[in-house]
Amino acid sequence: MNGYIVLADGRYFVGQGFGYEGISEGEIVFNTSMTGYQEVLTDPSYQDQIVTMTQPMIGNYGVNDEDMESSAAYVQGFIVREYVETPSNFRACDTLGNFLQRYKIPGVQGVDTRALVRHIREKGAMPGLIAVGDYDIATLQKQAAQVSHMSGKDLVAKVTCTKPYQWQQGVWKLEEGFQDSRRPEFRIAVYDFGIKYNMLRLLTHYGFEVTVFPATTPAQEILEGDFDGVFLSNGPGDPSAVTYAHKNIAQLIGKLPMFGICLGHQLVCTALGASTYKLKFGHRGVNQPVKDLKTGKIEITSQNHGFAVSTENLPDQVQVTHINLNDETVEGISHKKYPLFTVQYHPEASAGPHDSECHFERFAEMVAAYKKEKLVN
Repeated sequence: MNGYIVLADGRYFVGQGFGYEGISEGEIVFNTSMTGYQEVLTDPSYQDQIVTMTQPMIGNYGVNDEDMESSAAYVQGFIVREYVETPSNFRACDTLGNFLQRYKIPGVQGVDTRALVRHIREKGAMPGLIAVGDYDIATLQKQAAQVSHMSGKDLVAKVTCTKPYQWQQGVWKLEEGFQDSRRPEFRIAVYDFGIKYNMLRLLTHYGFEVTVFPATTPAQEILEGDFDGVFLSNGPGDPSAVTYAHKNIAQLIGKLPMFGICLGHQLVCTALGASTYKLKFGHRGVNQPVKDLKTGKIEITSQNHGFAVSTENLPDQVQVTHINLNDETVEGISHKKYPLFTVQYHPEASAGPHDSECHFERFAEMVAAYKKEKLVN
């Protein structure tokens, strides 16, 4: 099958198709990870995006049921330099091509991914389409030019859960599988803006009884639930468009300890009065260096975001705690008065390094201190 990648500005690439035959639209972005393509495919934060992997060989270790980060795949298309049709890994249960076919995701291989990535870096991430089958380039260019931009889109509504549920599965260990959850010490409410499973696994690992709520859940329902803290997940789209979350988070700040990751970080900052802006081509990969301004420690982090928090109108009560060493964008904040902190990157290490897992322990310690103080008072 023929495979086509067509950008909104008319640039196009032709290769070989694999996975699902058809056309899919979205924002064309790139990810610099060497491994973890199944986690990328099943991360809800990639809703409405067509992902280009910069690692030249993809598919060599197949896919399996344990590396799912959600119940489905969310990318709109997948672009690789070379697709490996026959995986070699003892954990593999199926091929990447069959996985894409199952979730109706078009894939294209055999294109110059370096040229595509350079184009995105120079021009910025932009709308486009991916097509597998027999199509006319001129027709595809006209369609690609009409694809809408990511700015202004509330994509959380597409990926959040529809009703509350309990989560009990623990972390995964080689040769042991998923562990039983620890005996919980605290009850926590989780806002699902497009959450990855490993965040929930680590929350249970660090002693939380986890209840997950839809993104539109009113703050009052959380406050009446006798919870010890609130966790705000990652998710897709433009944070400025998720206005219902701004309102609910603002009503919860100062009432309960709070920890936000990625989109959760952006939504907290917005609720506090800050603004966000779209990055030229975003941060997507597992090798982003971040500096802790308090300790001077450098963390190598996993990231997936196309928007960032502006420093121009951060309230005085907000302290920037982490910055990205590549472009000095905000990577974490804390509140000077309330038990609240956030990080822009992904500390759940799936896929990615384990440098930042300590933030889950930090949240558990914050909740414990808040609960102790509450009992004393």
